[in-house]
Amino acid sequence: MERYLKPTAFFDYNQPQLKTWVEAQLGGVPEEPLEQIKALYLSVRDNISYNPYVFRTAPNTFSASYALETGESYCIPKAVLLGAAARSIGIPSRLGLADVRNHLSSPRLIEWLQSDIFRMHGFIELYLNGKWLKATPAFNRQLCELMNVEPLEFDGLHDSIFQEYTESGEAHMEYVNDHGLFEDVPHAFIVAGVRNAYPHLFPDSGEESALNGSLEKDLG
Repeated sequence: MERYLKPTAFFDYNQPQLKTWVEAQLGGVPEEPLEQIKALYLSVRDNISYNPYVFRTAPNTFSASYALETGESYCIPKAVLLGAAARSIGIPSRLGLADVRNHLSSPRLIEWLQSDIFRMHGFIELYLNGKWLKATPAFNRQLCELMNVEPLEFDGLHDSIFQEYTESGEAHMEYVNDHGLFEDVPHAFIVAGVRNAYPHLFPDSGEESALNGSLEKDLG
């Protein structure tokens, strides 16, 4: 388990600002791992806004401290932030990657990606009470309200993964491909997968084609 506890350039809980943030989130929370990780999960889910348009290929943008610093990110850095916070309090964590089909994405985002398949969706696995559990802190509460889905909860006892259906019964999220689990962020693997899936986002200059905005604004 040691490799799932150590800090890395991505799971960088040794950074002062991240240490300070973890301490602040745990203020008043009982010194019990289950209660602490539930508090950290909610903080990452709701206080770091989900925004796929901020995706960049630079390695530092995948780190926990970068997600914390910017206050908005997409699924992978948000998962890494939760995983780094977990490691800092002695809970092993590892990154999971999968491809998902989002039936409720905004037309603008689908037009940008030219697909309703989201490659390299990231979630985190946490080792609690003798077993690995999935946690998905990607979609913040405000965004979930706009999409008419319940925000994902994490009770520390069961897997927490994207809902298949909305509250009204519409198709929401479908997992279509599993890329496996990783002790650290496989940066080159992720970037290669995204480049292969969306080559139009990477012109000949090699720089990613950025698009300003947010999913909340698309849906609002």
